[in-house]
Amino acid sequence: MSLFGKIRRNRSAPSDGEETTWRRLQPFSRVFGFDRGQPIDRHYIEAFLRRHEADVRGRVLEIGEALYTGKFGAGRVSHSDVLHAVAGQAGATLVGDLATGVGIPAGAFDCVILTQTLPFIYGVETAMRNARGALKRDGVLLATFPGISQISRYDMDRWGDYWRFTDASVRRLAAGAFGERNLEITVHGNVLVACAFLHGLASQELTAEELNHADPDYQVLITLRAVNSDASQ
Repeated sequence: MSLFGKIRRNRSAPSDGEETTWRRLQPFSRVFGFDRGQPIDRHYIEAFLRRHEADVRGRVLEIGEALYTGKFGAGRVSHSDVLHAVAGQAGATLVGDLATGVGIPAGAFDCVILTQTLPFIYGVETAMRNARGALKRDGVLLATFPGISQISRYDMDRWGDYWRFTDASVRRLAAGAFGERNLEITVHGNVLVACAFLHGLASQELTAEELNHADPDYQVLITLRAVNSDASQ
């Protein structure tokens, strides 16, 4: 048995010839656990959005697809926009660049959902300011940031995978755009969760107690709720 012991196998996970210990040079999954169940970071992302689902209202902007707008904004969303950097993408209502602000209407949105997006934008400070600029007064940014994480090879090979974050870097980044007092920042994860996530295990392979324990020295995911208040104008 390895240092970490045997994993609890997700019933839906592949099993043919799979080792059951963590003492190995290759991960169980190179696609963040999507092939085993719900990725661990998605567990935290969805829990965060569920806690703040009242903010998903009015006109909402999401990147790539309106997955979370639909899941958490039912009955409160009057208009859903999806931003893509490239024209012709299915479901896109806006073509623009968060890094430059081109194509993104100013002061238009009640909520911007920005999950796991900023690692793939080199100019993160400008992107954060543009996200704020897209919000109406009192609009809310709901954003998530990877901490301890593998490289996303899909994104790296297409436009780059540049950044990993801590609560300190998220706070400094967001405070520059929104003001310190308009931020709510939470860290998620611990050493066990970090090891499981790097191996590509699914959230179903950990217990609720293991997932819910937060150790600020092992940050797997950082969540941010930022309000575009009068004080930040």
